[in-house]
Amino acid sequence: MRALELLAPAKNLECGIAAIDHGADAVYIGASRFGARVAAGNSVDDIRRLCDYAHPFGVKVYVTVNTILYDDELEKTRQLLLELQQAGVDAILVQDMAILEMSFPVLHASTQTDNRTPEKVRWLRDLGFSRVVLARELSVEEIANIHHEVPDVELEVFVHGALCVSYSGICYASQYCFGRSANRGECAQFCRMKFSLVDAEGREVEHDRHLLSLKDMNQSDHLEELIEAGATSFKIEGRLKDVSYVKNVTAAYSQRLNQIIRRHPDQYCRSSRGVCRYTFTPDLNRTFNRGYTTYFLHGRQPDIASFDTPKAIGAFVGTVKEIRYDSFNVAGTASFANGDGLCFFTEERQLVGFRANRVVGNRIYPYRMPQELRPGVCLYRNSDQEFDRLLSRPSAERKIPIRLSLRAVDDGFELNGIHFCAEHQTAQKPQRENLIRQLTKLGDTIYTCEEVDIPDDFNYFIPNSVLSDMRRQLVAELMTEKGVRQELPSFREEGQGVKKNSVQSSFSYLDNISNRLSQHFYGSTELTAYELKGGSGPIMQCRHCIRYALGYCVKRGGKRPTWHEPLSLVLGDGRRFRLEFDCQHCQMNVYAS
Repeated sequence: MRALELLAPAKNLECGIAAIDHGADAVYIGASRFGARVAAGNSVDDIRRLCDYAHPFGVKVYVTVNTILYDDELEKTRQLLLELQQAGVDAILVQDMAILEMSFPVLHASTQTDNRTPEKVRWLRDLGFSRVVLARELSVEEIANIHHEVPDVELEVFVHGALCVSYSGICYASQYCFGRSANRGECAQFCRMKFSLVDAEGREVEHDRHLLSLKDMNQSDHLEELIEAGATSFKIEGRLKDVSYVKNVTAAYSQRLNQIIRRHPDQYCRSSRGVCRYTFTPDLNRTFNRGYTTYFLHGRQPDIASFDTPKAIGAFVGTVKEIRYDSFNVAGTASFANGDGLCFFTEERQLVGFRANRVVGNRIYPYRMPQELRPGVCLYRNSDQEFDRLLSRPSAERKIPIRLSLRAVDDGFELNGIHFCAEHQTAQKPQRENLIRQLTKLGDTIYTCEEVDIPDDFNYFIPNSVLSDMRRQLVAELMTEKGVRQELPSFREEGQGVKKNSVQSSFSYLDNISNRLSQHFYGSTELTAYELKGGSGPIMQCRHCIRYALGYCVKRGGKRPTWHEPLSLVLGDGRRFRLEFDCQHCQMNVYAS
């Protein structure tokens, strides 16, 4: 039996609890500092409360401590790790190898450590990482190969959400342009900006388009392939997303995993406990998305980018049929609600959004009529008021099914093996219905009773007050049993950590060495981090290829370009970024010109 884990994001305590209620087997959350989403920090006290809520369900809590660290932050990091362990955290996600010198019991290698080869994963395994979060760009074949080569480490894969165009951990564009380091959790989303594409002679190939902006990942139809490839944990991106997003996406993927398990009950199970019941029907198309892609799951695809907009488009809801001065009607089967957010593309491929002020059937009265709206235009809904209302209320309940067994023993009774001293009183009338009614009053606990086993010859009267005490003690025992925490960590003395392989003799900014402990770990004589010294290599390394996306990859059957390379991306303010097409490795590199 392989345990499958659905890993959901938690912007805060509310989102973490919602993720658990809606079917997550684990959640990942940022602490107050040192997480790769600086805007999504949480206090240790909130993380402790999340652990207390999660552990009775067997749900794990992982904390992101996955930025590079500076020397003056090392002691604060060490103290944070101790506090997180005391709070009951199950693992931390790590980028900076300095943390290996601090000996937290369970370490996961963040995708920020650029994990795309069996050699890298094996190296991380040998260092003591129990899990490796793979690069988003990998195909199912590449994942299977890594699992085959390194079968004794857990593999975590992204399955849903926003995509970074560069391999994670080696993107320095935000630092270069805005002084905001992606490796420090402060990405300014350089890749979502507009660029013009020009050739070596200054001729414009593309004008003001979002050439580095990707669609959002959606592997909901391909989970079984990823499972068969060896993935253990299925990760939803979104530590900056709101609670409605977390509820809907977590529920949708939880249901998909359950469907797979029902087809293969002897092969797979969930890694946590509990059955979820929803008050809504999960629908990934009704949640924030930039359009969906499976990315490189089955090799290079032509439609992974969203050149026209980096914003949420939403679901297609019909075409504009007839326009009046203050309203229009829509041909299609979708129903609308006052306040819906709608959008469409103009002939110039500009995205225009507006609100439905009033809706009468399929006729929409906008707050202000868009001038560019024309009959025949495809209409999308990127804000669904009715769906948002459903998700704004309590929308799921998670309960752990239990079976109760009541037995008489010499000096009292046993309920699920828990002994209660009590006098045996022979019942004057049948007690079975009352016994079942009293013992199954589990109320607002996390348990629900599926069956009560009482022997046919059980003929004793037990006062309701005693039955209540028995029920309460059983719940307390169950909560204690399921919520056991690990032992506190013991920290290594500085300088006693594991050394990197001795094969490497030179280091570059790509190693992200930013403090003395990381320096010691690598055996480096200097700090190399781009944030401290800059670097002469590419500021982004991408599997996404603009030349291929525009249909000009001759190697893959595209037409021969008429431009002269090198090509450059040009921002609106004139800053240029040279492109290098490394066809041998099927990779596009972006350089600061």
